[in-house]
Amino acid sequence: MTDLGIVISGAAGEGIQTIGDVVARCLLAHGYAVFSTQEYESRIRGGHNRYRLRVTDRPRNAPRPDADVLLALNDRAADHDAPLVRDHGWTLRPSGEGERAVPLAYRQIAEEAGSARYANSVAAGALCAAIGLPFGVLEPVVRRTFARHGASVADANVGAARAGLERARARLGDRAAADLPPREARYFRVGAHSTAIPLAAAAAGCRFISAYPMSPSTGIITAFARDPELGVLAEQAEDEIAALQMALGASAAGARSMTATSGGGFALMVEGLSLAGMIETPVVIVVAQRPGPATGLPTRTAQEDLLFAIHAGHGESPRVVLAPSDPQSAADLTVRAFDLADRYQIPVILLTDQLLADAQFSLERFSIPKASLAGRFADPDSIREYRRFARTETGVSPRLYFGQSEHLVCLDSDEHTEDGHITEDLAGVRRPMVEKRLEKGRRLRQEIAAPEIDGVEGAEVVVIGWGSTKGAIEEAVDELRGAGRPIGRIHFQELWPLPELDPPGAPCVTAEGNATGQLARLLRAELGWPIDRTIARFDGLPIDPRTIVEGLR
Repeated sequence: MTDLGIVISGAAGEGIQTIGDVVARCLLAHGYAVFSTQEYESRIRGGHNRYRLRVTDRPRNAPRPDADVLLALNDRAADHDAPLVRDHGWTLRPSGEGERAVPLAYRQIAEEAGSARYANSVAAGALCAAIGLPFGVLEPVVRRTFARHGASVADANVGAARAGLERARARLGDRAAADLPPREARYFRVGAHSTAIPLAAAAAGCRFISAYPMSPSTGIITAFARDPELGVLAEQAEDEIAALQMALGASAAGARSMTATSGGGFALMVEGLSLAGMIETPVVIVVAQRPGPATGLPTRTAQEDLLFAIHAGHGESPRVVLAPSDPQSAADLTVRAFDLADRYQIPVILLTDQLLADAQFSLERFSIPKASLAGRFADPDSIREYRRFARTETGVSPRLYFGQSEHLVCLDSDEHTEDGHITEDLAGVRRPMVEKRLEKGRRLRQEIAAPEIDGVEGAEVVVIGWGSTKGAIEEAVDELRGAGRPIGRIHFQELWPLPELDPPGAPCVTAEGNATGQLARLLRAELGWPIDRTIARFDGLPIDPRTIVEGLR
């Protein structure tokens, strides 16, 4: 089975992403699955960045902590990342000696090929040589990558890539890090933030997004702004407070709407979140997590905002929290978020993270579920006296939008009567309106999907996770089962409200990207589950299968 780890490292501005994307597309064209992640500092130039590629026969949606090949774009990066290279691995670097080091002066080779500007193509060619990819696979990818700059530039980069490949091949001889024969399998790369969520939102009928750029959520509004064919009006707000208020205004006017932010921006949205609960107006909020508190590590990943998303806001009103694990579940849950928001007239939070924002997944197929747009609004012709907050058995009131008909639509942030007017009637109105809103939450609990449960019966221990940790947990559990240990697995993607669930009969361990075991705390508090401990990673890097395996041993 092929499982090849590649790390490309260097400073910001050295073209790491271009090299990684070129080599990833080569591997896909050769029939291999590629999972890629990025690690970068919060700076425009300099620092130390990494682009990781994991190459496998079939899709693996989890990072590897080590490397079979390190392509370092400067010697400092080579020295910094030397500990990542396995004993049998190779390091390609601009200079330096070592038993398993291959010195290649990328800029000098590029100058010989025409210009130092083509050094990245030299490096991409050298990396293809190191992993055994032929020039016939590399050439069309390089040509397509640079075609927009004109034929002469594309030809020059192809020549530089050939020079890099041939020079590295001469140095390596028959010692390539991998034997990768061509395969018939065909995969394509999809990103959760850049592709899945925007496509699914547009298909679900979203017509408005307002957001203030905040890493790692920015790719979502950028995708809408770049692609007018999606039919979604993208508005960059002056801050996150305005972003949510704009989205609520668009929703009140009849449009399915959303916003996207990270933890610090969501903190500014909290008053608006409570407003959404009071005026019972649907909205979808993407919260892409990164390590905090405060600015924290703005370009790293974490799962630190679960309890914040569930409990944010003053007062008591229902909301839903969903956490996708990969691009397909991101598409599924985005459509579901719009559906639940509309049907229950509530805010729905889609909780992602930097891993999902920047990783590229290999998929054999990708689909977007059909959205339900029926029954979003009441028929004004059937209404004689309209009451926007009429008390009903379900807690969901008939909804009309501004300007839909001659009926007056009143939305008020104060406590209000059924027709939307401010009230101080504590006994006659306040208590019934609170109960009305909370009834929606009680009914939601019956609709929330159960977690994915695998191999729990007879297990010696059950590993529980949520969101983007799914791939790492699946792989760790498979490895331990292969070693003869009966390990169970439970994975949550619909996190709030929690459905009624009996605890597993075996000891339980959560695997999470936070220091305090937030899912463990939630399961203990809400369901009474006895969680023994948490395998925690909170250094800003995604949790990987090795961390989980070692934690269980």
